[in-house]
Amino acid sequence: MKRCSTYITAFLLLAFTWLPLAFSQDTGQEEVYRLANQVQKRISRLSNYGVFDEINYAIGPAADGGYEVVLRGFASRPTLQKSAQRQIERIEGVSSVQNDIEVLPNNSGDERIRLAVYANIYGHPVLSRYNPNRGAPAMGMRQTLTMGISTNPPMGPHPIHIIVNTGNVRLIGVVDTEGDKTIAAMQANTVSGVFSVTDEIQFRQSKKSKK
Repeated sequence: MKRCSTYITAFLLLAFTWLPLAFSQDTGQEEVYRLANQVQKRISRLSNYGVFDEINYAIGPAADGGYEVVLRGFASRPTLQKSAQRQIERIEGVSSVQNDIEVLPNNSGDERIRLAVYANIYGHPVLSRYNPNRGAPAMGMRQTLTMGISTNPPMGPHPIHIIVNTGNVRLIGVVDTEGDKTIAAMQANTVSGVFSVTDEIQFRQSKKSKK
């Protein structure tokens, strides 16, 4: 059986299936899809993967005849970077894992911004429908500010992931409308101490807008 001759790349967000961006049309395609499905499941089920993290990956041929998985993205805690690699290494057919996940800085300023951006986005009247926790942080507000929200992040699938790196915010995910995307970026921009907001949110095209 031939192996896929090129890498496929996928973005991984809680509650969303992996999305292949490029792949080879050969007989190894089925195996690559199987591996991608396994990578999706293993990472999305990690107990320490949440709204303040984002992991994407690529799958391609390894020199020994198996497959290599390249992990990329951002982790708010070092434990996530390590546990993600351990899980992928256990998948049958994976020969090697290249771990390029960046561990985000751990400082009180970024923790405050994470909490504030989360509250602004998921507590907004229009966007609150995306929040399984009704906008409430995992802990009490005072305890969250003291311990840091990334030590016990809000549980459940959040379609907008919030990546904070030294005051710079990146929003990644999928929402229903362009209006929701715009509101999310505006809400992040209003937080004190935020230097920049990179909006990488995608929105689903409504049937009415299609020609």
